[in-house]
Amino acid sequence: MQHTLIKSITTFMLLCVAPWVHAFTVFTCEPEWASLTRALLPSAQVFSATTHRQDPHHIEARPALIAQLRSADLAVCTGATLEAGWLPTLQQRASNPRIRDGQPGMFYAADQVELIDPYQGTITPFSGDVHRAGNPHLHADPHRVLRVAQALHERLARLLPEEAAAIQTRWRQFDSDWRARLVTWEQHAAPLRGKPLAAQHTTFAYLWRWLDLKQVADLEPKPGIDPSPAHLNQLLGQLASTRPLAVVVAQHQDPRAGKWLSTQLKPPVPLLVIPATVTDDQPDALARWFDQLVGALTALNSSR
Repeated sequence: MQHTLIKSITTFMLLCVAPWVHAFTVFTCEPEWASLTRALLPSAQVFSATTHRQDPHHIEARPALIAQLRSADLAVCTGATLEAGWLPTLQQRASNPRIRDGQPGMFYAADQVELIDPYQGTITPFSGDVHRAGNPHLHADPHRVLRVAQALHERLARLLPEEAAAIQTRWRQFDSDWRARLVTWEQHAAPLRGKPLAAQHTTFAYLWRWLDLKQVADLEPKPGIDPSPAHLNQLLGQLASTRPLAVVVAQHQDPRAGKWLSTQLKPPVPLLVIPATVTDDQPDALARWFDQLVGALTALNSSR
């Protein structure tokens, strides 16, 4: 009788305490890092500030995002000034010492890899979305994703030493699976090498470089500046002698300029609208996104 009473009291106390057990909370600036975090630490509570329908350069520092960052144990963002227009405001208003720059709880993916195309000129208010350190859209290169994954698993293990062994095991599995996928993606995409493309912005610059595709035209007269009729007409003349495989626009961008250019070329070329990042934040979302990108591009090439 006494044993049963003690067991009942213990169970009751556990039930009372359980709702207050703190889950490790991760705030991510972009959904690709939310997906990667879930792959390495499935038990974490993960938030993403943006979706594939949004331009990560320009996000409103909403109260909900401030509250999420205030409770975060770790923040995972791209860096390289991609979020310069809104993340510092969130950090200031959240008043969370764990996620200040330079603290273990603030992780920037761009700090883990070498960036391409650093901006060499003088940055003015009229320069557009340029980045002194280099192109921040590094998640479109699966080789760089691997390096970010290694660094992120090391940071998670540092913050959660009691789970370090499990985190390392998941990272090794991710690394092994990813390298196998890399072989498949590169084999499928081999016929794309050297093909020209027109695209809006440098969103996919790392993807083009990985697959050895050539972006021969940018629909934007300056990075982040909307396409203008004069610029599009100039591109029309330029592309008459260099017929692109497609005109590529990200899902968060207005497709009308791309559609106009693709139909005005003679003969017309396809307009390819693809997400600039993962469309959900599940652990396998990054792999499915690369499946989609490689599949869409190879399908275009096969149909020519």
